[in-house]
Amino acid sequence: MFGAATPILRSFDEARTKDFYIDFLGFDLIFEHRDGEDLPLYMGVMKGGCALHLSEHYGGGTPGSALMIPVDDVSAFAASLRAKQHGNCRPGEPEEMPWGTRQITITDPSGNRLTFFTEIAPMAGDEGDDGTT
Repeated sequence: MFGAATPILRSFDEARTKDFYIDFLGFDLIFEHRDGEDLPLYMGVMKGGCALHLSEHYGGGTPGSALMIPVDDVSAFAASLRAKQHGNCRPGEPEEMPWGTRQITITDPSGNRLTFFTEIAPMAGDEGDDGTT
């Protein structure tokens, strides 16, 4: 049996990364680890059931990675982020996608793309020949 995956995302700037994930997105800091005072940071954050690891180590994730993160109400989440008036990120309204989601994509300070989505009911006309979806 598999458990949930924990992606490792590359980060380059501790202060900007913490501002983005903790202050802006509302994740909780779970742990921080360094092998020495002047060595790169490896940290974990969590919000609800979403756990992420962020690494300043070479090879500890590829900048520009993309994640899909489910949320209960992406419209409310986007509105709460806009209300924070963040200096570097103010997401617009979520878009409805043809595959049945409403979503927003936000880029973190290291170029990683986080797409927050909510599943929506199938669009009219998407039913199969037998009336099922």
